[in-house]
Amino acid sequence: MKIEDLSNILHSDPEILGGTPVFTGTRVPVESLFAHLEGGQSIDDFLHGFPIVRREQVIALLKRSR
Repeated sequence: MKIEDLSNILHSDPEILGGTPVFTGTRVPVESLFAHLEGGQSIDDFLHGFPIVRREQVIALLKRSR
């Protein structure tokens, strides 16, 4: 994945949650995905709780963070 492709996954803006990285097009912090996964929840559980986040964004972020 190229650096410019990150804009399809996450966004950081001081006007949105004080600059905390969020999934692009949402106000859902990227950190919340990792908290769910660390807590033993599945990607499906996360997406159920945050239906505005696209599965493709989650998968791309996880691949990128390896």
